[in-house]
Amino acid sequence: MEPETVIADLAAPARRAAAVLAASRGEKRNAALLACAQAIRDDAERLKSENNKDLSRSEEFGLSQAMVDRLTLDDGRIESMACALEQIAAQTDPIGQTIRASNRPNGLRIEKRRVPIGVIGIIFESRPNVTADAAGLCIKSGNACILRGGKEAIHSNLAIAASLRRGLAKTDLPPEAVTVLESTDRALVAAMARAEGLIDLIIPRGGEALIRAVAQAATIPVIKHYAGNCHVYVHARANLGMAERIVMNAKCQRPGVCNAAETLLVDQAIARRFLGDIAPELAQAGVELRGCDQARTFAEMKPAVEEDWSTEYLELILAVKVVEDLDEAIEHINTYSSGHTEAVVTDEVQAAQEFISRVDSSSVMVNASTRFSDGGEYGLGAEIGISTDKLHARGPMGAEDLTTYKWIVTGQGHVRQ
Repeated sequence: MEPETVIADLAAPARRAAAVLAASRGEKRNAALLACAQAIRDDAERLKSENNKDLSRSEEFGLSQAMVDRLTLDDGRIESMACALEQIAAQTDPIGQTIRASNRPNGLRIEKRRVPIGVIGIIFESRPNVTADAAGLCIKSGNACILRGGKEAIHSNLAIAASLRRGLAKTDLPPEAVTVLESTDRALVAAMARAEGLIDLIIPRGGEALIRAVAQAATIPVIKHYAGNCHVYVHARANLGMAERIVMNAKCQRPGVCNAAETLLVDQAIARRFLGDIAPELAQAGVELRGCDQARTFAEMKPAVEEDWSTEYLELILAVKVVEDLDEAIEHINTYSSGHTEAVVTDEVQAAQEFISRVDSSSVMVNASTRFSDGGEYGLGAEIGISTDKLHARGPMGAEDLTTYKWIVTGQGHVRQ
């Protein structure tokens, strides 16, 4: 069957499901999310069994240790998926919210209200929890979703989707609101991106090559997250003990995710002391350091090349650069950053405010790890992705970001003169 036909056959019932969700009350969608959470818990053993099928093929697909970590489902991560669905259910219903309202001098009432987008296509790699997070946020916001995961997680994704559809059915919402493609044929990705009139929005999550391929093929709107080249800048007036904890967490806690730090910038005034202390600790944690010429005079590192400043490693590798001052740090970040997340460590309020106002990224951290750039940590319950675009959404995207709006004009027999 042609890829376009496969997508059309799946999108038709998804569109019907989207219409039902859009007209449903928030209480019913919340009940469905709670039923989905319980189904995830009930199916934990089956989910782990299907996940083991994917893990058994990780060497065949050449997955790194960090990627295997992202793929793995254990009891804790299954419980986290269920909890995320419950957190989404507990949020305020975005559908029908009045964004703004006014009464015109002629007596017309003008309102701008949130409404669902419709059918959202989500293309992602490796992390099976995205199946539950994405579906949960779409259900909350009254949208149907068509999900296409990577071949390395196909058994896990299909198993999670089956649990979610069972939860939906228990509350009489259409199971077709959540669809996972059973085939990982790459031709289906392009077909999704060209499905005008069937899919309203595409959100690709994964490597930069995947996202650029989707964006280039698309004839429908795409929200992009190209890369997570995140920086931590240690200012001259930083608490160095705090800075050390933040850098270690940002780089080492989970190096294979998009909000892990990839570049460390250190103010020249404190570079000798700070790098002398933290470099051995990073090395002990297995981090390979790639430093500029000046950084290498203070600690043992490999020489950095130009490519290192713009690379999202997703590994235990950290680029290190000594900068003259705040201005040089900001210039470096705005030159090489992917627009994801940047952190400054400083005790100087003015320096923090300068960093906030001049760094052009979707999230800016002050005295906190880049690892907090996450929908769950921001109180969104989960996230559909982290947009490095500036339109239509930016940063971690929750249910509210999966809405658009319509204008409601109420009159009393008004006609325009």
